[in-house]
Amino acid sequence: MSKRIKSKYKINRRLGVNLWGRPKSPINVRDYRPGEHGQRRRKASDYGLQLMAKQKLKGYYGNITEKQFRRYYAEAVRRKGDTSENLIGVLERRLDAVIYRMKFVPTVFAARQFVNHGHIRVNGTRVNIPSYIVKEGDVVEVKEKSRDLPLVLDAVESSEREIPDYVDVNVKKRQGTFIRIPKLADVPYPVQMEPNLVIEFYSR
Repeated sequence: MSKRIKSKYKINRRLGVNLWGRPKSPINVRDYRPGEHGQRRRKASDYGLQLMAKQKLKGYYGNITEKQFRRYYAEAVRRKGDTSENLIGVLERRLDAVIYRMKFVPTVFAARQFVNHGHIRVNGTRVNIPSYIVKEGDVVEVKEKSRDLPLVLDAVESSEREIPDYVDVNVKKRQGTFIRIPKLADVPYPVQMEPNLVIEFYSR
């Protein structure tokens, strides 16, 4: 088992939720945190709830670093409109998140690696930066030589997830268009996300 997969399972156990809604998650068997005191249930403080909300959102997008996540928060604050909605919009525009939504890869961790290895083109140009911010109207595609890789075939054929309506996907061509920036209600999170608590955490 790779370090990346182990890390993913640790996030699930630590947070006590099946973050990506996957049937193989260990939280389905042991719905408590790791460690000898993991089964103790204590009421979280306001700070604890805000921290948990932040960790869930960070973890969901492939365990983003704190430095990078703070930059996304700053960008959300800078934009007009609801800051919590802006934060979700910025996160969903990450290239690794976009190809995950288009179902070209099975997990967000696989998405990051897939982009890093140069399998993705945006508007015909190879992009190997997972945090690249996709714009409305951008065409994202798997390069021709990579379209029938087992990883891609398994993801495309999987019935675990649905493709949301803010991306338009041509499955045969392994190509999709990012139509619009989604709102929180549009994003198919398997667990409840509370970006408003994340904003409270950073604005303390």
